[in-house]
Amino acid sequence: MPMPTITLSTTIIAPIPRCFDLARSIDFHAHSMSRSGERAVGGRTSGLIGEGEEVTWEARHFGLSQRLISRVTLCRPPRLFVDEQVRGPFRSLHHEHRFEQIDERSTRLTDEFTFRAPLGPLGRFAEACFLTRYMRGLLRDHQQNLKRALETDEWRRFIPG
Repeated sequence: MPMPTITLSTTIIAPIPRCFDLARSIDFHAHSMSRSGERAVGGRTSGLIGEGEEVTWEARHFGLSQRLISRVTLCRPPRLFVDEQVRGPFRSLHHEHRFEQIDERSTRLTDEFTFRAPLGPLGRFAEACFLTRYMRGLLRDHQQNLKRALETDEWRRFIPG
C-alpha cells in the first residue's frame, strides 16, 4: 500500500528568499502551530534551520503529548528544503518545501508531505480514517499562516536582518 502523500500549494505575494527563510524559521513555526502547543525543546531551538541541523518538537495532538525529532536533509536556497523525522510518532515522515518564483512579486509554495503511521494495519486504518485529513489541516493552516505573515509586516518578527 502506498504511503499517504499530501500536496498543497499556495501563492504568496512576497519575494522567494523571504518565503524560503520564513518557512525555515523555528520561531515562526512554533508561533504558527501554537494551537497544538508546539515548541522546540532540543537541537536547533530558534532562528533559521539549515541542512544537517535537527530540532526536537514537543506538541499535543489527539490529547497526547508527543515528541518528534526532525532533521533538514537537503537545503537548496531559495528553492527547496527537505525535513525528515529522525525519531517520533510516525513510522516515517518526509516533508519537501518547494518554492517557485511566479513573477517579481509572487512565489508559489508547495508542500509535499509523505508519511506512514506506526502499528502496521492499525496505522493504515488510522491514516485512511482520520490521520491524513488531520495532517492536511495542519499543513493548510501552516501555509495560510505563512501567507498572512509574508503578505503583512509580521514576517519581520521572525527573520533576522
